[in-house]
Amino acid sequence: MIKPLKQTLLAAALAMAAAGLAVPAAQAAAPMVKTPAPGFYRVMVGDVEVTPISDGTFDLPMDQYMREKPEVTRAAIAKNFLKVPVETSDNAFLINTGSKLVLVDTGAGALMGPTVGKFVNNLKAAGYQPEQIDEIYITHMHGDHVGGLVNNGQRVFPNAIVRAGKADADYWLSQANMDKAPADKKDFFKGAMASINPYIKAGKFKAIDADGELVPGVAAMAEHGHTPGHTVYMVESHGQKLVLIGDLIHLAAVQFDNPQVTIAFDNDEKAAYAARKRVFDEAAKNGWLVGGAHLQFPGLGHLTTQGKGYRWVPVNYTQMR
Repeated sequence: MIKPLKQTLLAAALAMAAAGLAVPAAQAAAPMVKTPAPGFYRVMVGDVEVTPISDGTFDLPMDQYMREKPEVTRAAIAKNFLKVPVETSDNAFLINTGSKLVLVDTGAGALMGPTVGKFVNNLKAAGYQPEQIDEIYITHMHGDHVGGLVNNGQRVFPNAIVRAGKADADYWLSQANMDKAPADKKDFFKGAMASINPYIKAGKFKAIDADGELVPGVAAMAEHGHTPGHTVYMVESHGQKLVLIGDLIHLAAVQFDNPQVTIAFDNDEKAAYAARKRVFDEAAKNGWLVGGAHLQFPGLGHLTTQGKGYRWVPVNYTQMR
């Protein structure tokens, strides 16, 4: 009669022990790695290659920043399986038109702590070097968008022309404006000056004073409100369009459903809401691809209208066949 398997294994183990042989021990679990893959993604817009690149994430107490009751914000955050503080992506976008390599925003660099400042390493992992960047377009001069321009006061992108809205340059690079700013706002000016001034001194900064094409396939559109010169950028090729919206939105869990909710960082909250609604309505109507600096990495998707708000449809994963 055949013994049950359990009895057979037990008998074998007892026999090995009686013979002085060690019973094989179970192997320990492999150590946890706890680091993600390099933070880049790729998508084609017509013939243009766009590479979203992560600078990392930072935690924001969004229940304190959103212009609605904190308990309402916390409920929306919990509904989206998030928690306070909200881990917030900081995304930049590399555009390869085939003739120009254009970067939109640069991440925070050393301005906002150890969880960001990963842009250059991720850029290299994506197959590019800082020296290859031809032009850099800044959506606005907050530190998490311009900080990556410099490292220890030196230009990270030595061959690049940096461009940003003239109204932002006039505001954030003004010593007089910094001097009269409240104490808790002065760091915004200091970060902008430290990041942009090395390019000005090198003759590598040029303000944007009108909407329109900057290089073939990439155009600027003023959408002021979040800052005085906040600018979005449109990538267009073969009828396909991607709009890079900078900080038109900060918290997807709240502002897609309720786009009228603004954030404490908005310079002009009424204008910021109007800009968000204007761009979102056009994107939803025309099926544009949207790229956001603070939408969950890679920050790409489409919008459809839903009630008084919008539904966000993230991009499908693609292997770029």
